Amino acid sequence: MKIVFLDAMSVGDVKFDSIEQEGEFQPYKLSSKDEVKERIKDAEVVITNKVYMGREEIEAAKKLKLICVSATGYNNIDIGAAKEAGVVVANAAGYSTNSVAQHVFAMILEIYTSLSKYDNAVKSGEWQKSPIFTMNCYPSFELSGKKIGIIGYGEIGIKVEKIAEAFGMEVMVSESRSGRESSRKRVPFEQVLKEADIITLHTPLSQDTKNMISYNEFEMMKEGAVIINTARGGIINEDALYKALREKQIYGAATDVMEKEPPIEGSKLFELNNIVVTPHTAWAAAESRQKLIEIVADNIKRFKSGDKSLDLCYKK
Repeated sequence: MKIVFLDAMSVGDVKFDSIEQEGEFQPYKLSSKDEVKERIKDAEVVITNKVYMGREEIEAAKKLKLICVSATGYNNIDIGAAKEAGVVVANAAGYSTNSVAQHVFAMILEIYTSLSKYDNAVKSGEWQKSPIFTMNCYPSFELSGKKIGIIGYGEIGIKVEKIAEAFGMEVMVSESRSGRESSRKRVPFEQVLKEADIITLHTPLSQDTKNMISYNEFEMMKEGAVIINTARGGIINEDALYKALREKQIYGAATDVMEKEPPIEGSKLFELNNIVVTPHTAWAAAESRQKLIEIVADNIKRFKSGDKSLDLCYKK
């Protein structure tokens, strides 16, 4: 089988041995929209992380049988067009659970301990000027006893819950906004907004979740609340987030994702000192990226063996 990886640069310095064992493998660092059709015209398998595979691209690849998304989210694939063409679509679930969960707490701890502020103060000579042995010029809080609201309770949400419990936090698991995922363990979405000290998002981006957190939701939150987004840009309305942070409607925020990535035109959020922003790297621990490649290789192997259970076209 001819296997083409359209944006291999996105997974960094990993080993592709397991994929190479499954066919004739051609990785491209990056692929522009104009290059995609030519590169996939003879491919039976296309691997893509963020390169868009729409109807036009799928129809141009006459031999295409399988699209492997080297990510969990697959909003860059036209599922309807793939289904019509008889092309199987498989994503990679679960590879980044540990990496994302630890990134969530790195962000929380950054906000709750002022770690980088103190680091900068020491390196700029401020500690040396202190009349006592320490400095207490930036706020610091304990996680123990705080309420953390988890919105999106898949593998990552469950992992975040376990870590939160180790810190002595009280966990609130949100129902879906529609209330469809009700259970004794889950609490209403609005209750989480009103009561949680920290809210962390782990839900896919969809029509139902786009702008799920807007200014109306920020108004429900505690003044001291912190919101964390390691899911997808667009779940939080960025204009509303800016307003809430600027007006101190909430205490702080941290995001690993933005509506437009990379933010070529910048963002007014970068002007604020009560938000932490990382460049969509929560998933990207070295171990996580290699596990991702092994899952993609396994998806190809499963497809070759006739296993259709991995096809996202029939899971929507």
